[in-house]
Amino acid sequence: MTMLSGKTLFISGASRGIGLAIALRAAADGANIAIAAKTSTPHPKLPGTIHTAAEQVRQAGGQALALECDIRFEQQIETAVARTVETFGGIDICVNNASAISLTPTLQTDPKRYDLMHQINVRGTFMVSRACIPHLRRAANPHVLTLSPPLNLVARWFAPYPAYALSKYSMSIYAMAMAEEFRADGIAFNTLWPRTIIATAAVRNLLGGDAAISRSRKPDIVADAAHAILTRSSREFTGRHCIDEEVLLAAGVTDFQVYRTVPGAGKLAPDLFVAEAAPTPRST
Repeated sequence: MTMLSGKTLFISGASRGIGLAIALRAAADGANIAIAAKTSTPHPKLPGTIHTAAEQVRQAGGQALALECDIRFEQQIETAVARTVETFGGIDICVNNASAISLTPTLQTDPKRYDLMHQINVRGTFMVSRACIPHLRRAANPHVLTLSPPLNLVARWFAPYPAYALSKYSMSIYAMAMAEEFRADGIAFNTLWPRTIIATAAVRNLLGGDAAISRSRKPDIVADAAHAILTRSSREFTGRHCIDEEVLLAAGVTDFQVYRTVPGAGKLAPDLFVAEAAPTPRST
C-alpha cells in the first residue's frame, strides 16, 4: 500500500497550478481528492476547471470529487466539506491552497482588490480549516497544510505590496496558532512555500511572462514537498514553516534539475518572502 492510499484530501484551489500538482501527486498513491475551486466552466485566461482536474486525478490513479466552491462564502465551504465526507467517509488532509494576489503598493490597491485578498487568503483559509477540523479529529494521521510563507518579519517584504503580504502572513499565523490549539488532538498544521518562483499562471501574468517562467521550477517540486510533509507523523511534525527545497533535501533529494521548467544552469528567481535561492546539489 502506498503512503496516501485511501486517504482523503480536501484541497482548495485545486483546479490548476500548485493545488492540482499536489492533488496529482496524492492521486498517484491512490488517494481520494476533493477538488474545491471556483472554476467550473473554462476561464478565458486561466487553464483548467474542477472537471478537467478531476479527470486528471482519476487518470493519475486517484478518486476525484469536483466541487464548485468559492471559499469567500462559508455555506459553500460547509456544503463542499459535507459532500466530501458523504462521498469518501471522512477527511484526512486539508490543503489550503486557494489564494488571490495583487502585487500593488498602498495607493494602487483599491478596496475591491484588498477585500478579495483578505476574504480568500485570510478568511477563506480560516473557514476551510475550521470546517475540516471536526473530521480531521477522527482521522488517523490528520494534517492541515497551508501554502503560505515563513514569517520573516522584514520590512522590505511589506513595503512593495503591504496588503498582499499581510494576507499571506496571516495565513501563516493562523497555521501556527492552530498547531498549538489542536496539538492535543494530533492534528498537524504546517505551512509550505517555494524557494523559487513556480511556473503557474500567476507567475506568467504577474511576474514577468515567459522570462519569469524560464527562471522558475515546475509545480511538481511543491507537490513532492507537500507529499513528504503529509506522510510524516502529525503528532511529531507540526507548527513548522517549510520551504520546498529544504523539505526535499531532508528527504534525500539531491538532483533538482528535473524540477526546472527550462533545463540548464541559468539562475533561478527566488520567490517572494524568501532570501536569495540557496545553492543545492545539482539544482541551480
